[in-house]
Amino acid sequence: MNETPNPHIIDADTLTGGFRPIRRVVVALGSNLGDRVANLQGALNAVADTPDVEVVGVSPVYESAAVGGPEGSPDFLNAVVVVDSTLHARTLLERALAIEDAFGRVRTEPGAPRTLDVDLVVVGDKVIQEDDFVLPHPRAHERAFVVLPWASVDADGVIPGQGRVGDLAGQVDTTTITRVDGLELRIE
Repeated sequence: MNETPNPHIIDADTLTGGFRPIRRVVVALGSNLGDRVANLQGALNAVADTPDVEVVGVSPVYESAAVGGPEGSPDFLNAVVVVDSTLHARTLLERALAIEDAFGRVRTEPGAPRTLDVDLVVVGDKVIQEDDFVLPHPRAHERAFVVLPWASVDADGVIPGQGRVGDLAGQVDTTTITRVDGLELRIE
């Protein structure tokens, strides 16, 4: 899975007859409230059920300490899903937010515990700086709970402006993250 799709490969948009590139998209999943495993599995299934999205890799599950949240926040379960998609970045963001909402995500203070976090990390090589949408995801390159799972399924993946994920995985603090052996997410 270390091949990045050719950005010049196109797929016909059956609604408009236009063409859209197939882009490699990386989605980070996290949960630290409720049935964390069921939340991650449900999110994976929802991503896989999204039209014009093809799952090409699912990372192992990792457990990590909460970062930037209130004192005593429960640990997260995290995974990364690598997909190929012809959807626009904004459409993918709207789908991610809808999946969070379906799992009871309540938005309070930043870093607060949550049933589900579905973050777009990269959408091809797109760079977006808008008030409500930033790509690549800020600080993803610093987060072990993103780069370790991602590197386990696509070490040659790249975070635009930051570098190769396999290299970044060797630079993050891994003292508060562990791989959860025996726990595997599968498309159902």
